[in-house]
Amino acid sequence: MTTKNGLTYVDAGVDIDAGNALVERIKPAAKRTNRPGTVSGLGGFGALFDLKAAGYADPVLVAATDGVGTKLRIAIDTGNVDTIGIDLVAMCVNDLVCQGAEPLFFLDYFATGKLDVDQGARIVEGIAEGCAQSGCALIGGETAEMPGMYHAGDFDLAGFAVGAMERGHDLPRDVGEGDVLLGLASNGVHSNGYSFVRKVVELSGLGWDAKAPFGPATLGEELLAPTRLYVTQVLAAIRAGGVHALAHITGGGLTENLPRVLPDGLGAEIDLGAWPLPPVFRWLAETAGMAEAELLKTFNSGIGMIVVADPARAADLRRLLEAEGETVHEIGRVTKGQGVAYRGRLL
Repeated sequence: MTTKNGLTYVDAGVDIDAGNALVERIKPAAKRTNRPGTVSGLGGFGALFDLKAAGYADPVLVAATDGVGTKLRIAIDTGNVDTIGIDLVAMCVNDLVCQGAEPLFFLDYFATGKLDVDQGARIVEGIAEGCAQSGCALIGGETAEMPGMYHAGDFDLAGFAVGAMERGHDLPRDVGEGDVLLGLASNGVHSNGYSFVRKVVELSGLGWDAKAPFGPATLGEELLAPTRLYVTQVLAAIRAGGVHALAHITGGGLTENLPRVLPDGLGAEIDLGAWPLPPVFRWLAETAGMAEAELLKTFNSGIGMIVVADPARAADLRRLLEAEGETVHEIGRVTKGQGVAYRGRLL
């Protein structure tokens, strides 16, 4: 057989050995997310999950997919990629649980121009941490090395979560006038509105390594605070009874997300004085000259999840959620009408 010193795949910018090295490195992180129902590990052509072993008799599957948006740009520019995977998981599983479903397994898609095994491992280890905190198994994914598609050091992430619930247990259900709105505090900006955030930072003239005007760490570190995971806490509330709906407050803020879980003919009244506005949002609003209405439909403004609760169960649910580690504010009620009406001031 004649040996030729021709062009190789590595010469074209794709290193299969690096991809294999990444898979081997992340296997322990994925393994620690195993839960009842997990059948196979990483490395196969597909991933298996056993719903019966997970404890379901008559399950309905629920799926969600999302990304992290331009928050990735801050992670890339600062080199702090260790928690961006938590954001990826949170954006998917926090949506999933709003349907009443328990997240069961997760898959990720990681694409880059040139694979850096250490960077890739740090990202996937963050994904595994988010899965572990959510009781969700990381059972597969895809690493795509695509030279010419991304600038040096850049990457993109997408996540895919699948959950289940017993038939007939889906949310929202039984939402009625007078239901109590329990707001669960956010960890900061979470993963929405970062194109605006980066524009405000540009206007401020500050660098990512400058001390944040609204917190003790650097600006980059404060803005990379990972999205809060609400999964195990709200599943406990659902099991306790009295939860009529859940709204994950993402892009569109309180103004756009809460109405998504309210039936026709019902709206909500929210008291803006019921919780403190986190300093990061005040800084963003003041630096940008942002109107309060714009703030409320762009960011979570300090409330990352809303529990729509039966009035007779609201006090018990609040105590349960606080025992689960949540900071809970009673922020309003379901009313006749449509949309969200605000009273009081946030800014």
